[in-house]
Amino acid sequence: MGKLTGEKLRILIGDYLLMTLGVILYCASWECFMIPNGMSSGGLTGLCTVIQYATGGRLEVSFLYAAVNVVLLLIAFLVMGARFGFKTIYCIALASVVFKLFSMFPQAHSLEGRFLFVPEKFLIPAIAGLLEGVGLGVIFRNGGSTGGSDILALMVNKFWPISPGRFFLVTDCVIVLSMLLLPDKSFSDLVYGFIMILISAPVVDAVLIGGRSAVQMMVFSEKYEEIADYIIREMNRGVTAIQAVGWYTKQEKRVLLIVMRQKEVHQVTRTIKDLDGTAFISVSPANNVYGEGFEQIKTGIHLNKKNKTE
Repeated sequence: MGKLTGEKLRILIGDYLLMTLGVILYCASWECFMIPNGMSSGGLTGLCTVIQYATGGRLEVSFLYAAVNVVLLLIAFLVMGARFGFKTIYCIALASVVFKLFSMFPQAHSLEGRFLFVPEKFLIPAIAGLLEGVGLGVIFRNGGSTGGSDILALMVNKFWPISPGRFFLVTDCVIVLSMLLLPDKSFSDLVYGFIMILISAPVVDAVLIGGRSAVQMMVFSEKYEEIADYIIREMNRGVTAIQAVGWYTKQEKRVLLIVMRQKEVHQVTRTIKDLDGTAFISVSPANNVYGEGFEQIKTGIHLNKKNKTE
């Protein structure tokens, strides 16, 4: 086992506290809003709600969610030898418990006469999508996962050339459409399900990227030394000077490569233009940047690697 320093322990505790909050928000989106109003959407939880409705509540989401995830994890271990982090197992176990707890407290359900009641029915999946998106975003951002579709996508992608994004799109549509197999469901129930999907997905991205979004900037300027010195000294950002050749003039030049936060772009471009009004600047998004000054790579505990500290 690697040594767990005070700083690593602080980060680890913070990760689990945030994942716990994310799981609570995720479960609340279903048990407080969607399920009490007979609605469903995509993902494993959506499938569990359809089964709960079909069985008249005899098979509850909390039980189905835990049972299906256990089966999926076992199949993945046997078929792929896949390694799943302890954070994923923690989130699955906690979500199963929180689903049950929310279902036991009708006061927390969005129904008439209750505090969370929303009279405009179409707002229910919108609120649920917002809560689910924030919850999942927080979970993913701290290295966790809720299992379900993630595990299935991993297994399918191993044997067939289907991207996870396309897999999620297809499975979500199939699950939402399966609502029509229930006798008391109609077209409006499909609309509610797709509203939740359409709101949840971009919210997840917003939470994952948010204010920490990064960009990659390339600067073409004869005054590259002054620009590079400013960025290093005043902004505490690294700069890489790349040797290049201007093909029109056949002259060698230096191109600056800089990675920075989105919010820093205005300050840098303004300074560059002050130093060299003829400078050429190219800016492109860099959504996943890991290293000093940006994000740290976060993974869960890999069950077959004893040297992990998480």
